Amino acid sequence: MKFTIVGGGPAGLWFGLLAKKRDPKLDVEVIERNPAGATFGFGVVFSRKTTDILKGCDETAFRMAEERLQTWDDVDVVHRGTKISVGGNHFAGVARLAWLQVLQERARAVGVALRFEQNVPDADALRRLKGECDVLVGADGVASLVRETWKEDFEPTLDARRNRYVWLGTRRKFGGLTLIFKSGRAGLYMAHAYRFSPDTSTFIAELPETTWRAAGLDSADEAATLQHLEEVFAEDLGGERLISNRSRWIQFLLVKCKRWVHENVVILGDAAHTAHFSIGSGTKLAMEDSIALHESFAAHPKEPRDALAHFERTRKPVVDAYQESAFSSTLWFENAAEKLALDPVPFAYDCMTRSGRIDLEKLRRRDPAFVARYEEWRARR
Repeated sequence: MKFTIVGGGPAGLWFGLLAKKRDPKLDVEVIERNPAGATFGFGVVFSRKTTDILKGCDETAFRMAEERLQTWDDVDVVHRGTKISVGGNHFAGVARLAWLQVLQERARAVGVALRFEQNVPDADALRRLKGECDVLVGADGVASLVRETWKEDFEPTLDARRNRYVWLGTRRKFGGLTLIFKSGRAGLYMAHAYRFSPDTSTFIAELPETTWRAAGLDSADEAATLQHLEEVFAEDLGGERLISNRSRWIQFLLVKCKRWVHENVVILGDAAHTAHFSIGSGTKLAMEDSIALHESFAAHPKEPRDALAHFERTRKPVVDAYQESAFSSTLWFENAAEKLALDPVPFAYDCMTRSGRIDLEKLRRRDPAFVARYEEWRARR
């Protein structure tokens, strides 16, 4: 059986690795248009539950990456210059490039053919690939050519959300996942920051469009953007500079698809669905898709169509529910200006419970001291 995987990001590499490891007789190739050492963005985040799942699937890959992981328990919410820390949140950050290098090395080790700098130029080329393999896997990201080639069958909806954001880095070493809210002359500024290497952190600036335009960032070049944000977040950055990696202002694109399977074609990861970066789960969901697809083929090794149907039937409802929670978080950040009148403790509580996946009792188990502070404030009110 031949698998052709379009897209050499975490989803495509992870599925290729798992499939080939399960059955070395499979013909598995990954086609990626970028060079092996190219990546965009800075760090990715996994929960402890996710790292346990990844370790269970391929302990070798996890051990290769383990020494590069940066771990933390706190979520720090900074509002009105006051930092409120909420403990009991077990996360790990790792450089995206480092994680890709681990996956590339492991995929090669088990026999996956990695074809870098191989562009699939158009729909006709994809249709030829479809006819030459038993299963065509579209792991080609949010702008997926695979999805768009068969969009009448996948029926995607694409929703560009209101806020603008830019993905940056900094040498400032944040202690935990840090959510920063600041009011400036132009309006509300927000940032999502977390450490992904011993000396580097991801720093995502998110602004309402009104702030973005009022600050002149709609027409600012890269240097002016960095300077402006360094001034706004000077205290939070502790004197460190911001780092760009072909970074530009964009809107979060919410991708949903009615179906993920068409004949012998399947899409997964950002090609099939996206979840807002405020819950830090894009890579997690993509790799869990790969695990579910792998398990579907393990259950139906001889009938690709049955395996694909099983994957969509079992995995899609899980992701649909997760997207609902992620959308609640999206809306919270889009309307965060309405929450600024709250004191720091209730603001942090509202922020922590924004997606609906964490409630008062879950917070109590994670950090009883924080909940005690919140309940004391509520009692005074």
